[in-house]
Amino acid sequence: MTLQDIGRSTATAIASRVGRAASKVQEKREIPSDLLESEDAYLVVFDAAGATGSDVQVRFAEDAVLVRIDRFRDFHDGYDMVYPGRGMSLDGKVELPADADVDAQSASATLTDSGTLEVRVPKSTPESE
Repeated sequence: MTLQDIGRSTATAIASRVGRAASKVQEKREIPSDLLESEDAYLVVFDAAGATGSDVQVRFAEDAVLVRIDRFRDFHDGYDMVYPGRGMSLDGKVELPADADVDAQSASATLTDSGTLEVRVPKSTPESE
């Protein structure tokens, strides 16, 4: 083993540890999100890059939109993983305003081509109550 081989091996080991640490930090932070409001609904937009429909779980509880994304890494022919840097299990929670009166049963979620998850929660109307 040459000095150059030892240097590469050490660099790979360090990069792997840094990547795993970065991934764990990302998994502990909530998914970035925006809360928007129109006259008839709230729209919660989450960053969901790399997710597919089967990776996403959305639910409504205690006046909040809760999201769980369990992504899977794609394999790339001809490439080896140097270090895993992206969090694979991500959680998000957005609380609606305290005075929000919504029809959670009519909520819908859409995963867009641009890598965002849009959760639309309609406001309650006298007919839906």
